[in-house]
Amino acid sequence: MNGRFATSGNPLLHVDLQIDEHEPRRGILELLSRLRPQWKATDIQMKTFTEGITNQLIGCYVASLQEPGCVLVRLYGKMTELYVNRDREVEMLQVFHTHGCGPQIYCSFQNGICYEFVRGTVLDDELLRQPSIYRLIAAEMGRIHSIQPKCGPPVEPFLWTKMSHFLTVAQSSVSKSPVATQEVPSFETLSVELESLKRHLSQVDSPTVLCHNDLLTKNIIYNHKEGEEPEILRYRERTYTTDSKLINLVFFFFGGVNEVNYGLYPGPELQRDWLTAYLESYKRSTGSEVTVTEAEVTQLYVQVCKFSLVRAFNYWFSFVTGQITKQNNKKNTKNIQDIQ
Repeated sequence: MNGRFATSGNPLLHVDLQIDEHEPRRGILELLSRLRPQWKATDIQMKTFTEGITNQLIGCYVASLQEPGCVLVRLYGKMTELYVNRDREVEMLQVFHTHGCGPQIYCSFQNGICYEFVRGTVLDDELLRQPSIYRLIAAEMGRIHSIQPKCGPPVEPFLWTKMSHFLTVAQSSVSKSPVATQEVPSFETLSVELESLKRHLSQVDSPTVLCHNDLLTKNIIYNHKEGEEPEILRYRERTYTTDSKLINLVFFFFGGVNEVNYGLYPGPELQRDWLTAYLESYKRSTGSEVTVTEAEVTQLYVQVCKFSLVRAFNYWFSFVTGQITKQNNKKNTKNIQDIQ
């Protein structure tokens, strides 16, 4: 057992333990003997949550999941380290918790982490559209985007570097997939479009902010009984990008994830209401005058609409990934994960 330093300067507990993803109970009990020594092994109950796409989530408790002190164990999916920087992911959890925007992380181990279990309701597509809920989400995003780096050079948005990388990886993968080659534009065409997109959107005066990186609807928990701000649970490595791009991503998820219906993409009235709550929270968190003008809302609305073009481009990457998966899953595993 050893430690590594958290963002706050306090060492984070690291347990030198590999938990069997197929039979995790034994390893989790060993982990809990250090985190919750007062718990009797015979009393410990575990619940596996099925919403995770790449990781396995297991809630651990002795009486009820609604009691304080419950622990959430996350077992990393195989090969997810190829596209997720785990050290920066832990750093993200620490930064958000320090600012009151996320759960406390208890420890890391060889193939996962343990952190605080947050009680509440997992959001779904219907809840996401309720004004009382989406305004709280907007306010929480405003708080997150107000978090500033402590030191170092000015941060730059990672968006264009990442998209260029995606395009390069996709080029290699598409060339090995006959179906994908027939269904998508050529690499040269997409390169020209990406450069045009970058040239146009780089002129948009959109602030660079802390990026959540995994803002799926199921990653948001709302405790309606306590009336608290919603908590965004799942974080990936800390990066920075434009606020307009991140907000557009939230609007994109209004249409669903597994069964996408673009007819549910929010209209101008809902977007402006959401943006007003966001700007009020952002200003409050940065110590600015909280009053938000119609002109400010309109400016951000236009910027967010422009960044919807990025989502259209990312949809192509998702399509390529799906086609390659169907054609040759084993041969292209690493390339597929790089694209994701």
